[in-house]
Amino acid sequence: MELEQLIDAMLALSGWEVLASLLGVVYVLLAAKASQWCWPLAFVSTLIYTLLFWQGQLPMQALLNFYYMAMAIYGYLVWRKHGNVEDNVAISSWSWPRQVVFLLVGTLIAILVARYLEASGNSQSPYLDAGVTVFSVLNTYLLTRKILQNWLYWVIIDAAAIVLYIQTGYYATVVMYAVYLVLAIVGYVAWLRLYRQPTN
Repeated sequence: MELEQLIDAMLALSGWEVLASLLGVVYVLLAAKASQWCWPLAFVSTLIYTLLFWQGQLPMQALLNFYYMAMAIYGYLVWRKHGNVEDNVAISSWSWPRQVVFLLVGTLIAILVARYLEASGNSQSPYLDAGVTVFSVLNTYLLTRKILQNWLYWVIIDAAAIVLYIQTGYYATVVMYAVYLVLAIVGYVAWLRLYRQPTN
C-alpha cells in the first residue's frame, strides 16, 4: 500500500473504531496495574468491536469480542476488591508441562476452526482469524485468573492480530494492537515484580 492510500485509509477511519481502540489501550494499562477497573472499559470497547467486526465480515473476531464482553463481567467479579487481601486472586505461574498442553490444545482447536472457516468461505483470512480468536479466548481466561504467562502469550497474539487487521483494513485497530504488544511486555514485567514480592 502506498503512503497516499494509507493516509486516505486513516482519514476514513470510523469514530467508533477509534473510540474502541482508545478504551482498549486504557484497559490494558489498567490490567497491567492489576486494577479491577480495567474490566468495565474492556466491556464497552468490546461491545463496539463486536458490532464493527460483524459489519466488516470478520465473524470470528465479532464472536471473540462478544466473548470478551462476558469475560469483562467475569474478570470484574473475580478481581473485585473487598478490603481483604485474601479475597483477591493472587498472581501465579504455570509449569512448562501445563503451558505445553495449553499451546497444543489451542493449536488443535485453531486448526479445526480455520478449516471450517476456509470451507465455508466466511472469513477473509481463516487461519489467522482462527488462531487469533482461539488463543485470545484461552488467554483471556488466563488473564482473569492472573496467570503470569498470559502476558507473554499476548505478545504473540497481538503480533498476529496486527497482521490480520492490516490485511482487513482496520488501521486504528492495528495501532491499538501495536500498543497492546508493547503493553504486554510492560504487563509481564509489572506482574513478575508483584509475583516475586514476598508475601507476609
